[in-house]
Amino acid sequence: MVPLKPLAVAKSRLAGAVGASRPGLALAFAQDTVAGALACASVADVVVVTDDVVAGAELARLGARILPDAPGAGLNAALDHGARAVRAGRPGARLAAMNADLPALRPPELLRVLDIASAFPRAFLADAAGIGTTLLSAGPDVELAPAFGGRSRARHSASGAMEIALADVESVRRDVDTGPDLRRALSLGVGRHTARYSALMQATAYTYDSQTRSGSVLLDDGTPVPFGAEAFDAGGLLMLRPGQRVRIETDGEGAALRITLVTLQTF
Repeated sequence: MVPLKPLAVAKSRLAGAVGASRPGLALAFAQDTVAGALACASVADVVVVTDDVVAGAELARLGARILPDAPGAGLNAALDHGARAVRAGRPGARLAAMNADLPALRPPELLRVLDIASAFPRAFLADAAGIGTTLLSAGPDVELAPAFGGRSRARHSASGAMEIALADVESVRRDVDTGPDLRRALSLGVGRHTARYSALMQATAYTYDSQTRSGSVLLDDGTPVPFGAEAFDAGGLLMLRPGQRVRIETDGEGAALRITLVTLQTF
C-alpha cells in the first residue's frame, strides 16, 4: 500500500528547493515508487490510497489499484483504511505499507527487505536518516498498526515491530523531503519519471542582458529558450553568467514553452 496526499499539498518541505515544480515532482516520485514496487517479484498488487484525481489516473495507468482516502484523516488513517480494504478481499494477505517518495526504488532491494520482513509478524525499515520509517509490514491476521510521521522509527519499535537490519538497501530507505534528500536520491539513480521531470527543471545559462534582465538558456538537449525580466526577477537573482547551471520553471510545451522562473541550481 502506498498513501499519497493530494499533489497540491504533497512534499511541502521541498518548496524551498523546487518551487512550483513541487506537485509535479511529488507525482514523479509516486510513479517511480509504484513502478518499482510492481516490478518486485514478491509484490502481488499495489494499492494507492489517494483522493488526487490526476495522481490516481497516472498511477492506475502503471497498474496500481486506486482506493479513495475515505477517512481523510491523515497518513495513518489512510493506511488503516487501505489495510481493511485489502484484507476484505484477501483475508490471508501479508501487507506492506511504503512511502510514496522513494524515486530511486530498486526492485531487487525491495525484494530483500520483504523477504526478511516475512519472517516476523510485523517488521519495519527505518529511513536513511534513522528517524522515520519507509516501510512497515504485517503478516496474515496481524494488524498493521501504522505510526508513520516524524520519529516513527521509535514508535514502530516500541509497538513491537521488528526493525529490519539490512545493508545495501539504500533505495528503499531514501525518501525525499528536502533538497539535500533529492540530491542524494538523484545520485543513487532515480526512476524514469523523476529523471525526466528533473531534467525538465535544469538548463544552462546561454545569454544574459543586465539592462533588460532577459536572456536565454540552453536545455540539456541543446534547445535555446528565451526568458524575460519577469522570469529573472521571480528567481531572485542579481546577475547571471553564461555557462552557469540554472533551475527553471516553465509553462506550456513544445513551441509554446515559456520560462516563468530562472534561478541558480541548488539541489
